[in-house]
Amino acid sequence: MSIDDASKEDWDSIIKSTSYKKASGSHKHDVENTLKDDAVNYHPVYSDTAPYDESDLDMVHKPSHYNNGEIECIDAIKAMLTPDEFVGYLRGNSLKYRWRFRYKNKPIEDLRKARWYEERLMKFLMENPDVLG
Repeated sequence: MSIDDASKEDWDSIIKSTSYKKASGSHKHDVENTLKDDAVNYHPVYSDTAPYDESDLDMVHKPSHYNNGEIECIDAIKAMLTPDEFVGYLRGNSLKYRWRFRYKNKPIEDLRKARWYEERLMKFLMENPDVLG
């Protein structure tokens, strides 16, 4: 399943079934527990605090300009970068959308895009706890 196809129920199932790797060292353990707590208590995209319609979600999770071809752009970028570089890429894109959300016509959509990159970062770190050192 692609992130583009995931429903709220899919996200809940994934979050509940994810096995979190135990890392050695207090810093790694603290980060891992924080990520786990955040992931379990957070429901991506489906927020009661901001109104949305399906077209908003499509531009966040299914932008056509990123899904042309056999592989999604984000997967190609991940494949060509080192784990540290990929973390930086995700952080930078989240910051970019948060930085400029007030200056564009769709601030909620941009905040959702920022959150999408942050969720992707959390998932990557949960699957690769050794990236943090």
